[in-house]
Amino acid sequence: MTTQNLALVTGANGHLGNNLVRHLISKGIPVRASVRNIKNREPFAGLDCEVVQADIADKASLIRALQGVEVFYAVGAVFRLWAKDPRKDIYDVNLLGARNIVEAAKEAGVKRIVYVSSIAALNYTTLPTRESYGYNPDRRNWYYNSKNDSEELAFKLARTLGVELVTVLPSAMIGSRAFGQLSVSYNILDLILKNKIPVETNITLNWIDVKDVADGCYLAATKGRNGERYILANERCTSIKDTTKIAQELFPARKIKSPGAVPKPLLYAMAWLMEVISKVSGKAPLLSVNDVAMFSGLQQDFDISKAKVELGFMPKSSVVAVKEAMLYLEAKDRV
Repeated sequence: MTTQNLALVTGANGHLGNNLVRHLISKGIPVRASVRNIKNREPFAGLDCEVVQADIADKASLIRALQGVEVFYAVGAVFRLWAKDPRKDIYDVNLLGARNIVEAAKEAGVKRIVYVSSIAALNYTTLPTRESYGYNPDRRNWYYNSKNDSEELAFKLARTLGVELVTVLPSAMIGSRAFGQLSVSYNILDLILKNKIPVETNITLNWIDVKDVADGCYLAATKGRNGERYILANERCTSIKDTTKIAQELFPARKIKSPGAVPKPLLYAMAWLMEVISKVSGKAPLLSVNDVAMFSGLQQDFDISKAKVELGFMPKSSVVAVKEAMLYLEAKDRV
């Protein structure tokens, strides 16, 4: 398939990837959607797009998928904050993926890459943070390290190989509908709605509508400057406590309780116990010691003026995004 303006979206069955496929189709752009498992076609039902198999860990599969492609939306990556072997299962995969993405694009003759990074790759030592402050100096989390180092590697390779590359850095993506499995961000809202967050962790999230991020990716492809980074988030973060207040106002009949305050040493003890249980069960802990150390009290506030001015990025407010996502989860529970 060789079509003018053809776009490839990797990770196209994921939360952002599938919304991006739908957004590009609505713009009249021919789309090739890639997934690791070609049998996973349910998220593409009724969509006018080509579905192919590709894996960021397999460069040959990316080269095949990129034939005839003009813009490569590199969405697919490992998005896990916890693993039994985080270096192998998170860090190494994302670094290899970054290398394969740029090298495959060069070999296939792709014009431009929109590389989806993360707000994990930002420097929070001065707030509100902005793209020009560089990368995150906090090296205590393997997922965060992977996003920092893979983005840096992608830029370095792109400059060396002469490939146009723009990166976008989204925050916690939610929305009025999910396609496929619920994302980590949705799961946090689901826990709030089900009264399963008993204590205040002082952890904040910067909520953003996934459709706004999908549009931001498209804008980065069409308006973004080569070699630049763009934050796709809202300006202010929201605490779990304030997110819970939104749920309480939306669903008074649920009698959702506000999380109770506990001393930080007790919070660490609870997180440690959850990690011990996770090592046995193999399931990610609700809260880890690293989460408490890195994120408790961290304000994820951003200066998004660069994305607004250069791309025309205008996201809906975090409160509206949270309300729409909660209403979707409530309706989903009733089905």
